Amino acid sequence: MFPRDQLRQSGSTAGGGSVRGQEQGGHNELSGTVHGPALQAGTVYGGIHVQAAPQAPLPCTPWQLPPTGRITDRTAELGLLERRRLRSGRAGHRTLVAVSGLGGVGKTALALAWLHTLRTSCPDGQLYADLGAQAPDGPADPAEVIGRFVRALGVPAAQVPATLAEGAALYRSLTAGLRLTVLLDDAVSAAQVRPLLPGGQSVTAVTSRWRMPGLTVDGCHTVQLEPLGLDAGVELLAETLADGRVDAQPEQARALVELCAGLPLAVRVAGARLAARPRRGITTMVRALAEEHDRLEELAIEGDHNVRATLDLTYQELPPGAARLYRLLGLHPGTEFGDAVAVAVLARAGEDEAATRARALALLDLLHEANLLTDADEDRHRFHDLVRLHAARKAALDEPSRERTAGLRRIADHYLATATRAEEAVDPQHRTMARDHGPGPVVTEDFGEGPEAALDWQERELPNLMAVIRQGRTHFPTVSWQLADALWPLFLRRKFYEQWHTAHKEGLAAAEDLGDTAAQCRMLTSGGVGELGRGHHERALEMFERAARQFQADGNALGHARTLNYRGLAHQRIGRLDEATRYFTRAARELPECGDVRAGGLARLNLADVALARHQDREAADQAAAAHATLSASGDTYNAARAAILLGRAHLGLGETAPAERHLTTALSSLRAMAAAYETARALHALGELAEHRHDTALARERYGEALALYGTAGRADSADAYRARARLDRLSAPTDE
Repeated sequence: MFPRDQLRQSGSTAGGGSVRGQEQGGHNELSGTVHGPALQAGTVYGGIHVQAAPQAPLPCTPWQLPPTGRITDRTAELGLLERRRLRSGRAGHRTLVAVSGLGGVGKTALALAWLHTLRTSCPDGQLYADLGAQAPDGPADPAEVIGRFVRALGVPAAQVPATLAEGAALYRSLTAGLRLTVLLDDAVSAAQVRPLLPGGQSVTAVTSRWRMPGLTVDGCHTVQLEPLGLDAGVELLAETLADGRVDAQPEQARALVELCAGLPLAVRVAGARLAARPRRGITTMVRALAEEHDRLEELAIEGDHNVRATLDLTYQELPPGAARLYRLLGLHPGTEFGDAVAVAVLARAGEDEAATRARALALLDLLHEANLLTDADEDRHRFHDLVRLHAARKAALDEPSRERTAGLRRIADHYLATATRAEEAVDPQHRTMARDHGPGPVVTEDFGEGPEAALDWQERELPNLMAVIRQGRTHFPTVSWQLADALWPLFLRRKFYEQWHTAHKEGLAAAEDLGDTAAQCRMLTSGGVGELGRGHHERALEMFERAARQFQADGNALGHARTLNYRGLAHQRIGRLDEATRYFTRAARELPECGDVRAGGLARLNLADVALARHQDREAADQAAAAHATLSASGDTYNAARAAILLGRAHLGLGETAPAERHLTTALSSLRAMAAAYETARALHALGELAEHRHDTALARERYGEALALYGTAGRADSADAYRARARLDRLSAPTDE
């Protein structure tokens, strides 16, 4: 994993922009992990016996299922689900069930109630994903879900494959020997579900409004969940009220349940409204709901009018402040959000943020009491998809256009400002391009202390951040590209390659709509580094060259000079070392002339790296020495240490072991202090070669072993460097003939 300074040159350009995404040295190989036995051979004689090692225990056990409450009259369905699990288990197969039915009928509640009983039978953990069939920005990407699953199972983020096929293969390998429970909630299609099915004898439940015959070929059992019967619905209403009114007015209670069509969501919402009015008779609710039901009949979609009518009545009785918060939260582009979003949409000029927060939390409590919100996690909330649609509809009908626009902007600014704070926490030395906020106030979220907490916040909010980026194309183009820009540290360190690609594609389009060439260059260079990581080297080169042309057209000599390093890196990855050398040589000359001496030192570092690859050790030593001097004088201790590694390797290639040891030992000391795992591993790797050169086999084995451990820590277990270290260690550890 590269610290950001290694991968980017930054700073304001003459035209007001800056270039980012600079990757130095060409060492950013795509990483992954090989799980299970692997055999590679040329010609093989005789028998081969391969025995898989027992699966190691997970480094942590995920327990992701949301909590569940009591459900009413689903004994038959629970029994059916359990019988199908037992039958599959006896046959040695996995269990796959799909629960389908109307919105609000209780599919998720049923699945959770069943899966929570299986903790003893499935002790290896629980995985959960909302597949977003009703999400405003479209269904969840299976590749993203797989990435979250394999990280929950202990795979470092940097080792998560970039493609869906590779990710699915890794996921199946990880789960092959496990007994997990998995809930895939609100699925849109069998194609979306299929890559997310675990291996082994795990239990998977899928919920969807649609039946999924396509999963039959995967051994899926289907359960169609019907609305509650009349008696069960009355029981649920009585449980919600818990005050004797159902017993006192049994006929009215039955009429109310009939108007709710037996949908548990509608019954609970109606019950919550009655509970808030202990002196109101059920008859009054029945009369009002019947009128609302008739009014919404023509809007019905698969019976949803029963829920809509109930929600309309609930909404009408909310206090004005709670109703306004409900409408404004309906503007939120994602399905889940934290307290800070509610604070942001209610913020107003001149009001202390603490007072706004207290007001927002009180109103959130009212929405929870009305069953309009549910808890997603501590201090986090979510709408049922029907409730979210209802809130958005009320915002369109009842919230003035100007207020809707202001609310949307405060939500966008909240995410942009907090993502930028997280960016600064991860990389405090980076000079971020200007951020444009609305009239405010701008509310940020407290994500904790330190870089890891900042990255965790960005990762947790990534679905919302991506939704804001997409929404920004239409409403706030500056937010679209600036938010993509702020996500750089997350993309770089945790390798969300598909989101990296999408965010910069959207950001570039937004910058083009604005005619902002500095922003376009930022999106091209940062996005190009992402394309290098995806292995799309030619595409990255096209993006870097387009940025170079734009800088040249703008008369931005510094920006243009910085692209020389980018283009050199792309050519180096493609294997065109002559072209890479030509670009790096120009960068080493032109960058200091434009005032960026440090960047010129980085260009010389890249030249040293290419020279080493060509076994031109004297040239490599000269370039690395020049880079080391420049970077040390610039205060860039990290890249100075990287130059020292190259210098040590060059001296070793020349047989000059004393200076090689001096430079490598100095680099190792600096890099250990910075906890830079990958470059520390490279220093140890070189010191192992030095020890081997001196015939100190024991020390060489020690150095290679430590280097391999650090390559793994840095997410580079599959890199070319790691393979070379492993080959050297294996050779030194192999038995010799007597």
